[in-house]
Amino acid sequence: MDISQFIERWSASGGSERANYQLFLSELCDVLEVPRPDPASDNTRTNDYVFERRVQYAHDASRSHGFIDLYKRGCFVCEAKQGSDAPTPTEAEQLGVREPIRKLGTARRGTRHWEQAMKRAKNQASRYAKGLPDRDGWPPFLLAVDVGHCIDVYSDFARQGKNYVPFPDQQRYRIHLQDLADPDIQERLRRIFTEPLTLDPTRRATEVTVNLAQNLAQVAASLEADGYAADRVSGFLMRCLFTMFAEDVGLFMVHDKS
Repeated sequence: MDISQFIERWSASGGSERANYQLFLSELCDVLEVPRPDPASDNTRTNDYVFERRVQYAHDASRSHGFIDLYKRGCFVCEAKQGSDAPTPTEAEQLGVREPIRKLGTARRGTRHWEQAMKRAKNQASRYAKGLPDRDGWPPFLLAVDVGHCIDVYSDFARQGKNYVPFPDQQRYRIHLQDLADPDIQERLRRIFTEPLTLDPTRRATEVTVNLAQNLAQVAASLEADGYAADRVSGFLMRCLFTMFAEDVGLFMVHDKS
């Protein structure tokens, strides 16, 4: 199955997340070319990548347990729901003939109730993450999935469980089914499943800073070896840094050459 077949297959689903979510997520793994979840064992401690991962968490003065829809240690906690689209009246219904009742799922997609359901799914995932054993640590990602419709992505790269925020930002955290055709979206999800910390923007910034420092050090050594005074080299490098900063923040005017 390729990604276009996956999108077509799941675009018509709705109303039965408990029946559909494991198959949906398993097939998503296939099209992303990442391993499917492992079979769960009786020993919860070894269930590092499974459906229905059991957790215990505090509730008021007592403790209770729940089951994470899909868990991968060091990567994410995933909570699945399934909404439904507003139905298109069938020919029989247009003629006034009663049709069998169709399942509505969590809520009608695009409504306030559906948005609230997706937020509850995120909060439920956060509670489950809190119930994980200390040895597992806090996962860097929470996923709230409306099966066959979208995946909401939240991150906490500090891994303290205090501030899961939309990832990569408020405008792009919701991945709709049709968005999966975008190779960049596929790569983002693939990394969430396999190398989640590589998506940490601060880590990327650190790598860029280290690489830049190494390159500038090589330039400085080369110029000094050619006989340039250290103060002239320092001033030149400072101008280079300011020029790169000015370009990044848009201080340079762009002239239309047309």
